[in-house]
Amino acid sequence: MAKNKFHNGSGPSQRQLRVGELIRRRLADVLNHGDVHDPDLNRMSITVAEVRTSPDLKIATAYVMPLGGDRADEAMEALIRNRHELRKIVAKGLTLKYAPQLRFVLDDTYDRMDDTRRMFSEERVQRDIAATHEDDDA
Repeated sequence: MAKNKFHNGSGPSQRQLRVGELIRRRLADVLNHGDVHDPDLNRMSITVAEVRTSPDLKIATAYVMPLGGDRADEAMEALIRNRHELRKIVAKGLTLKYAPQLRFVLDDTYDRMDDTRRMFSEERVQRDIAATHEDDDA
């Protein structure tokens, strides 16, 4: 296999990022319009935050969260139950050689942001930050 002379880092390639974004948009449209034949899934409003693809573009992992974070377990069950139909519908709107296998993961970005905010608001962390700024000023 030829080595990519433009990408030798450990992160995703430009192509992976581009295809991931295309799949994210298409999946979000499908879920928003209720194109799946599952009333449970169509009743939910699901946000697709990010889609990461494998280097060969055959697996796409979608990071999803139901609106407000409520009923996340039900949303995951519905998505997993309908992943084959979603795969067909998403692939129909894309021009890829292979229809990527869809995997769904709950997006915990907002939870991590809340944890980070909580950590920065702790008194001992504020003290450390203030001490660091004093050292920088000296």
